[in-house]
Amino acid sequence: MKYLKQFTIILGVCLLGEVLRYVLPLPIPASVYGLALMLIFLLTGLVKLDQVESAADFLIGIMSPMFIPAAVALMNQFAALRAILLPFLVINFVGLIITLGVTGRVTQFFLRREKEGKQ
Repeated sequence: MKYLKQFTIILGVCLLGEVLRYVLPLPIPASVYGLALMLIFLLTGLVKLDQVESAADFLIGIMSPMFIPAAVALMNQFAALRAILLPFLVINFVGLIITLGVTGRVTQFFLRREKEGKQ
């Protein structure tokens, strides 16, 4: 029953994201609205972490297999991608480096902030 309640909360926030996508005339995906809403709800205390933590851990645990269909679709369309393979690889590599760099900097910032707060 605990998991059902947690999944219901997460799905409710996703539904609110879908509603915002239709209501607001901005080119933002519903998933981004949902993530922003969940962040706001967690920061304000409307949703407590323990109300969604177990279901969220489960969803993160099964996230990798969710990319299998996309990878298979890319392999099926390899002939079409061959013409743009080099730009595709360069863009992905540069994006990966930027993502790793930003993630590392943000992590260092929060670790330093946490360390200073304990002292």
